[in-house]
Parts: sequence; structure tokens; C-alpha cells
Amino acid sequence: MKTNEELQRRVIKAINSKPLLSDTEIGVLALNGIITLTGSVHSYAKKEQVEATAKNVRGVKVVIEKIDVVLKDKIQKTDNELAMDIVNAFRWHWDIPNDSVQVKVESGWVTLSGSLEWNYQKEEAKKAVSVLIGVKGIINNIMIVSLSKDRIKKKDIEDAIQSNKIIGNAIITVEVLNNAVTLKGTVESWFQKNEAGRLAWKAPGVLVVKNDLHVDIQQ
Repeated sequence: MKTNEELQRRVIKAINSKPLLSDTEIGVLALNGIITLTGSVHSYAKKEQVEATAKNVRGVKVVIEKIDVVLKDKIQKTDNELAMDIVNAFRWHWDIPNDSVQVKVESGWVTLSGSLEWNYQKEEAKKAVSVLIGVKGIINNIMIVSLSKDRIKKKDIEDAIQSNKIIGNAIITVEVLNNAVTLKGTVESWFQKNEAGRLAWKAPGVLVVKNDLHVDIQQ
């Protein structure tokens, strides 16, 4: 089992190895597999990458993110300017239907609402906003309302998970109730947990994925 100090060093090294994060000063505290991140960055995209990088370090079970987005004076934008940037960004994404997503901007925080047919569209909407200059945070309240009448095929989800090389030999139980999928079991990394969730979302007819997979890393 790695000590707290060793895990802390590994997370710091992983963050410092990312070119996008070379100018950031992030505090890292490790305690029994729980990583707490503190500090500030100049963009929401950097904040997301810091969190994702920490989650993918072997030995990390939970990430508590307390990073602030502090914009430089020269890139400060009004809420109206940021709202216009978001509308223009959506126009370039053919997979985000017009008038399906509502946007609210308040002090640099963006709230997305509305409904889309597929989860990947919800993720694309967030991704389109996250890279924009001036964004301090995103609340993604978009609902998935599938038009598919297909019945969820539990075996297809199970087969996709079992054949995925990233997930490996993890034992994952798939439960289906109406249009909801619940994943249970234990995996060795956040990356595996997210990958299993992604595969579940790809199944036709899925409206909800409850990812209850436990991250338990034997170091």
C-alpha cells in the first residue's frame, strides 16, 4: 500500500506533466486514497484537466476538488458576452439541436438546461462551453429524453463491458429497470468506472445511468 506522501507525489507529478497545467499551482493533500485539490487556475478547462488527471493516478479512490477559476483581467467577460459566445459555439456543433438547450449565465457560472435525446449530446454541450474563455463553472442540468422505443438489452451492455480492454477483468453487475441502468461492482480506477458508464449510456433507450461502481485500488 502506498503511503500518503507517495500518493501525493504521484498526483503532483501527473499534474505537472500536463503541458496545459504547466503554469498552475495546485495544492495536493492525500489521505487514505482521498485526494483534495486546492488552488486556482485561469480557465475552467484547466480545472477540469487537473481533476481528471488526479482521478487517473493509480491509488486515488476519491477526489475532492476545491479549485477556483480566477480569470485574468484581460480575459474577463460580461455575462452577456459569454452567453453570446456559448450560442455561437453551439452553432458549430451539428450534434447539438437548435433550441434544445437553454443557457443561463451568472457571474461567469453557466447553467445548461433543456432536453436532448442522447447522453453524448449532453456531454458535447458541456464540452463546447468548458473551453470558452470566461467560464468559471458549469452546472449541466440537461435532461435525456430518448425518442427510442427500443427495450434496453441488458446482455448487450454486459457484453460490451466484458469485452472492453480498459475495464479488464473487473466484475460488474448490470441492473435494468425500465429505462434506467445501474452498475454495481468494483473497479481499479476512475478511468475504468467512467468507461463502464460510457458503455452503458450507449445502449438504445437508456435515460438514466446510476454508476455505483466502487473504486478499490490494490497498490
